[in-house]
Amino acid sequence: MGCAIEVLNTLGHGLVEKPYENALTVEFLLREIPFHQQPSFDVLYKGHKIGLFVPDLIAFDSLVVDTKVIDRITDHERGLMLNYLRITCLRVGVILNFKHSKL
Repeated sequence: MGCAIEVLNTLGHGLVEKPYENALTVEFLLREIPFHQQPSFDVLYKGHKIGLFVPDLIAFDSLVVDTKVIDRITDHERGLMLNYLRITCLRVGVILNFKHSKL
């Protein structure tokens, strides 16, 4: 969470999502946090590949990080995160909303 607060304090709030994602990668590098930016995961249906899912970031090979710039996080975003966790076979995810001056 410290990385996200540093990004918010440095960039400010309300930009589009991509600069926050990219700034997080810089913070992860500076803090020596292992991560992957936009890795691809197969989306399967009954054992058949039907598409790809590309999350913003995976940290520590165990955490899905999703950057947002929206008014508020709703059940819709929480539902999407549950799908992301299912597709990636990971158990923990975080939605970081950079819309406002506080995370």
